[in-house]
Parts: sequence; structure tokens; C-alpha cells
Amino acid sequence: MYLPPQFAAKDPQLAATLIRENPLASLISCDDEGLPFVTHLPLHLEESDGGLVLLGHCARPNPHWRYLQARPRALVTFLGPHAYVSPKAYPDLQRVPSWNYVAVHCTVQARLVDDPNDKDALLKTLIGDHEPPYAQQWRSLPEDFAHRMLAGIVGFELQVTELQCKLKLNQHRPESHAALHAAYAAGNERERELAGWMERAGIPAA
Repeated sequence: MYLPPQFAAKDPQLAATLIRENPLASLISCDDEGLPFVTHLPLHLEESDGGLVLLGHCARPNPHWRYLQARPRALVTFLGPHAYVSPKAYPDLQRVPSWNYVAVHCTVQARLVDDPNDKDALLKTLIGDHEPPYAQQWRSLPEDFAHRMLAGIVGFELQVTELQCKLKLNQHRPESHAALHAAYAAGNERERELAGWMERAGIPAA
């Protein structure tokens, strides 16, 4: 993505935080005609000495897993909170509206997961992210039903080979910081989250 230096986050933990707080990703591959094919799906982030890995799955009728099988290199994007920037945030009138946002782009190398036991473990990992108590219900399902559910999906591990984290928060416009933070802190949920991201990025509120 277009990433001016002033918006590039250097701390990889900021990227990890953004992914975990906004797990619904856009997985982007090329289809058999060379056009972009996008699947929106939740992904689980694992961190280790070997780097970052994203875990997820798609329905078997979704052709995306076949595209990953044929062309394992893909792109995953995560979009965090975003909001309008009013010219009123500036002390002078010669300004124009803009939009602030936080985003992560990951170049990945895919490995398919189709063994039933491995898919079961993958599902339990995702359940742990979003509804841990459901794990007991999943374990108590009839075995034939669980097998049918597992057969209906294809899992994948996405090894992150390149990471970009963009925090577009008016870092380069210090004259706007106090008013912008105050406006976001008093705004809707997304705006309040952006005020928090300004604090995480070390942008002074006054």
C-alpha cells in the first residue's frame, strides 16, 4: 500500500494489536484469470520465533483455497478504526477534509490444512478467540455431524513474509493534535478507538 514514512509504524506489536482487535481480514489472491479474488474471514494471529502466522479456513465450495493451492503467495489486509478529519481541527482556515485510519497489510505464503484432526485443532483455536465456552458444545456434537462440518471446510496457515502497518493519524500535523484528539475522544465508538490509537502512537493530545 501507499505508505509515507510519517505513517509507518515501526513497532511490530502495534500491528499485532491491530490484528487481534480487528480479526476480520480480507484475504486477496489472483483467480485463474489473473483477477483479484477476495474472501472476508476472521483470522487468528500466532507469534513465535519463526515469525507471524495467520490461521483460518473457508468453505469448501469457495474456490479461494484452490487459488491458494495453485498460487500460495497472497495478501491479507486488516482495517482498524477510521474516521473523518474535519478542517475544524486546525487553527487556520486554509485546510481541506481528510480521513484517518489504521491498517495492516501482510504478504503471506499459504499452506493448506485439510487433515480432519488438524482442522479440528484450528477450529478450537478460533473458538478460543471468539467464544471459549462453545468449545464444550463442539466437543459434545455427534461424531458424524462434526465430521461433516470438518469436511465442509478447508483450513490454511498463512506465514507472514512481509508486514506493513499504517497509522494515518495526522502525525505530520502537530497543530491539529489537541483538537483532533478531543473531537475523537468525544465522538462515536470508532472515533474513540482512534483517540486511543493516537495515544498508542505517542501523539501528544495537548
